[in-house]
Amino acid sequence: MNQRPGNQLFDAYFTARDMREVFCDQGRVQAMLDFEAALARAEAQVGLIPSAAVAPIEAACRAGHYDFAALGDAIATAGNSAIPLVKALGKQIAATDAEAERYVHLGATSQDVMDTGLVLQLRLALELIERDLAQLGEVLATQALRFVATPLAGRTWLQHATPVTLGMKIAGWLGAISRSRQRLQQLKPRLLVLQFGGASGTLAALGAQAMPIAEALAAQLQLSLPDQPWHTQRDRLVEFGSVLGLIAGSLGKLGRDISLLMQTEAGEVFEPAAPGKGGSSTMPHKRNPVGAAVLIGAATRVPGLLSTLFSAMPQEHERSLGLWHAEWETLPEICCLVSGSLKQALLVADGLEVDAARMARNLDLTQGLVLAEAVSIVLAQRVGRDTAHHLLEQCCKRAVAEQRHLRAVLGDEPQVTAELSATELDDLLDPAHYLGQAHTWVERAVAEHSALTA
Repeated sequence: MNQRPGNQLFDAYFTARDMREVFCDQGRVQAMLDFEAALARAEAQVGLIPSAAVAPIEAACRAGHYDFAALGDAIATAGNSAIPLVKALGKQIAATDAEAERYVHLGATSQDVMDTGLVLQLRLALELIERDLAQLGEVLATQALRFVATPLAGRTWLQHATPVTLGMKIAGWLGAISRSRQRLQQLKPRLLVLQFGGASGTLAALGAQAMPIAEALAAQLQLSLPDQPWHTQRDRLVEFGSVLGLIAGSLGKLGRDISLLMQTEAGEVFEPAAPGKGGSSTMPHKRNPVGAAVLIGAATRVPGLLSTLFSAMPQEHERSLGLWHAEWETLPEICCLVSGSLKQALLVADGLEVDAARMARNLDLTQGLVLAEAVSIVLAQRVGRDTAHHLLEQCCKRAVAEQRHLRAVLGDEPQVTAELSATELDDLLDPAHYLGQAHTWVERAVAEHSALTA
């Protein structure tokens, strides 16, 4: 078996190996051959072809028998991969059983072979993605509970806001993963279906035996039989690609958060360290977020590929020219990018290194200003909202101008101390006392994950 040279320098970084195996040349060819073997079995089952023809056809439906380089050269002339493959299959069968060769590919069209082969590949891809999403969900659930009460600065518009917890932030990542798992479950009945329509979608070549054969073929491949062939109705594939796009974006969000928390100025959360990981070719001190880079990179690339799938939807009549062709490498590449992103996300999430002490120091960088809201809300109940807001605003400005902690400024302000005791002020300016429903959000996200996993 000959393999064409390929561009594989970045594959280990951006793509999971098991996903690349699904969409390598052998994976593509074997999926199409699985269709041909199943078609022979289905047609024999209903009596259209002799049962004796099945074994020789099945024996030839092994990807290892075929020269992928020669097939690639033939595709350049034929216009799709099924035409030269079916010819090569026929020759392979004829070499041992000329009679059986007459029944190869009977009643099918090239797109039946390619689309159903793709669906078989997507079923494998879906299993891998669901497996990794479930594992990632479990890791994130564990980490969310681990850091459920660990305060850090909330950040809005890249500026310090009120405190949150690291567990709450992780729960946000977890919730997105759980929703994508739900979406994948919901789309399976629409995606995992047979494509079988013959030349123009009518299956006229099979006459009265068309529907029995279609039903038997779907059963052989363990796919559902759709209401009609979908040669130029591509919503099934685009829906799957869209959910993969959502997964890529959600993982990109995780990667973006991690990379920002790893910045030198923050230094709160880090990817796990490993020999040779994240270094620089010139700066020995560097520890770069190389896993997050994959997550952000995939989230950047997948939308462009997804736009190709959407652009290819208005396909002409019963068979498309060019738009169908635009899909061939696009959806597999999306699968590969998402697989690589998931692989890196698992590594990052499982080995998170957290500096809680740095989080506490960073929370105090503004010398209590991030908790001004907490004081204002309590004070408003005693002196009125506008009065309290104006008073706290003036105290915050004074704290900045005098480079003093807000607690000290508030302690010197008679209008404040007349309403709030020293103990109350201490409590209000403690980040651990102003975390709201952070714990609840973690519990709810973990419960949703657990319900999906049960």
